[in-house]
Amino acid sequence: MEHVFFCTGHELKIPNIVKSEGLYLYDEQGKGYMDLESGVWCTSIGHNNVEINRIIKNQIDSLMHAGFCYSNEILENSAKSILEIAGLNNGKSVFLCSGSEAIEVSRQMAKHLTEKNVSLTLHDSYLGAYSSITDRSRNWYLLNWEQCKTCPDKETCDLSCEVLQKIPKEVSEFIFEPGSSSGFVRFPPKSLINNIVKIVRDNGGKIVANEVTTGIGRTGKWFGYQHYDINPDFIAVGKGVGNGYPVSIALINEPTTKQLERKSFHYSQSHQNDPLGASIVYAVIQYIEENSLILKAGKNGLLLHQHLESLVDNKIVLEVRGRGLMYAVDIKNEKITNSIYNDLIEKGYIVGNRSASFRIDPPLTITKTEIDGFIEELRESLSLF
Repeated sequence: MEHVFFCTGHELKIPNIVKSEGLYLYDEQGKGYMDLESGVWCTSIGHNNVEINRIIKNQIDSLMHAGFCYSNEILENSAKSILEIAGLNNGKSVFLCSGSEAIEVSRQMAKHLTEKNVSLTLHDSYLGAYSSITDRSRNWYLLNWEQCKTCPDKETCDLSCEVLQKIPKEVSEFIFEPGSSSGFVRFPPKSLINNIVKIVRDNGGKIVANEVTTGIGRTGKWFGYQHYDINPDFIAVGKGVGNGYPVSIALINEPTTKQLERKSFHYSQSHQNDPLGASIVYAVIQYIEENSLILKAGKNGLLLHQHLESLVDNKIVLEVRGRGLMYAVDIKNEKITNSIYNDLIEKGYIVGNRSASFRIDPPLTITKTEIDGFIEELRESLSLF
């Protein structure tokens, strides 16, 4: 069968998926695949979730789309809900369509308010698909924190450190991706991030937390930045907040909201503040809260971490890094990684393939039994080398 859609450079691995349920995808032959990548980190509470489907059907029958200048009850309730879990009471939110867009809108607002033109991020961060973000040849400062990993003072991090002293005063915003590191799962020292935030804020810049990948319980807390005890001015949320539906949100804290009221910012997008997307966001948050999935993600994450650590032999499996239900497993080389990846798919397990690393990001609904079963199959695949 020849496929006419364009896979944008990615190899097609399963040609005809016909249905999904919970952790599983099923092909036309009825074969099930445990999706430990959560649909590229999007299906936070499982595929084809009955409760979310019910909300979608009800919302379609009442109000699916209105326009960016019209509000309704579901928008207000959803906005209050997402702002509350982020700790941004009295802030504001803008519902959008993708994580890339939420980050870009936050950048634009920061530059508008600060009248500065340099964006700051860590050298290994991924901030989206827009060219304004991927092209870092102009108006970007990339802070390389490689030497900070082995710094003897990394727990305290001296503000006089040359890495910090080089941060430009013209920084409009520091965009912090708290842990994903372009898919390789690395966690910068807390003291380093706290010092960067202080320097940027003291110079009049804003703080943007990129929670597209790390948010909605992925790291064992609602948001990854909560591991760092910082208070962002903007939070970009996406992926898991829609459980597979394309919705994202730019959250704005109260002081920044008041600044925007005094210095109005204009942005137009046809699907801005869509009721359908907002209804899904509200339903996802309610489902996670009612089923205590943040707590369960933390507990099952510890179990998964222990299992993965037991596989480290410094020959084939070199290192494991993770928090909550977000893990990277470093393998000896890319050839072995690809072989194990293909073997797992043959066995009915989907993981993320990142060069010589695996990404493992199961839905928050995964159980101990499912974790145990996957680890046994992974162990068997590793035994072939």
